[in-house]
Amino acid sequence: MATLSGVVTKFYEEYNNNTPKKLKIIDAYLTYVFFTGVFQFLYCCLVGTFPFNAFLSGFISSVASFVLGVCLRLQVNPANKSQFEGISPERGFADFIFAHVILHLIVVNFIG
Repeated sequence: MATLSGVVTKFYEEYNNNTPKKLKIIDAYLTYVFFTGVFQFLYCCLVGTFPFNAFLSGFISSVASFVLGVCLRLQVNPANKSQFEGISPERGFADFIFAHVILHLIVVNFIG
């Protein structure tokens, strides 16, 4: 039976050896956005939700940014090339940027 440390070590080695640098950068972005959402939620639980629109817009922005980042990662991943035949990585990144601009326009409008 494998120990937890052995599984984590194996996962880390496989991730470092087999994951392209572009995907590692996207994963770092996803980690940042995830923890931003977690901190916002914890702050809301501990301190309060006084400007509730600000909390909602910030949290929804974090969740939507995470979802858009996962979509980008799926489109850029070379292992998924057969599922996204007509979409180049550059087109996926352009879609990601366009969706982020629209998302943040909506978020700023929602804040008031």
